[in-house]
Amino acid sequence: MNNLTADINSRLILESKKTSINIKLLVFDIGKLTLALPILQVQKVIKYNPLHGSGLSYVNLTHFDNRDVAIVDLHQKLFKISLAEVSSNQGYFIITKNINTEPLGIFVSEAPALIDVATTKIRLIPDSYRHADTLEIASHVTAIEGENNINKTIFILDLTRLI
Repeated sequence: MNNLTADINSRLILESKKTSINIKLLVFDIGKLTLALPILQVQKVIKYNPLHGSGLSYVNLTHFDNRDVAIVDLHQKLFKISLAEVSSNQGYFIITKNINTEPLGIFVSEAPALIDVATTKIRLIPDSYRHADTLEIASHVTAIEGENNINKTIFILDLTRLI
């Protein structure tokens, strides 16, 4: 795989396999999808701040810590309708650490959860699937036991593919 974040995700998972059996993921729902980021890629989770932009794109700006941060509305990117239109909650922004040259925010309606996942349960998503599906934004996948003993699939995001 030749993109930076997938390589970063792979390195994080491999390092976790060497030092422990679990990796911490920050998990959140976007529509019917469950997505995650390794906690080592997250700078902070903040309450909703006003967004600035044309409203025509899935990327807007917010002011955070004396800087402007690009905020990605994954609901709009994946389902063509803004999260603000389908949720009555103002929500939260997950602010990532600098992957390229700047942090990035992800707009979520509910507070994300922190979970431990065994690294042996995390798999690299095949390139053929990534190129054929809207989930090209994910690099890895895992399944955990959810409510009522039903497996829940979690897609781990590739930050370089969000914009």
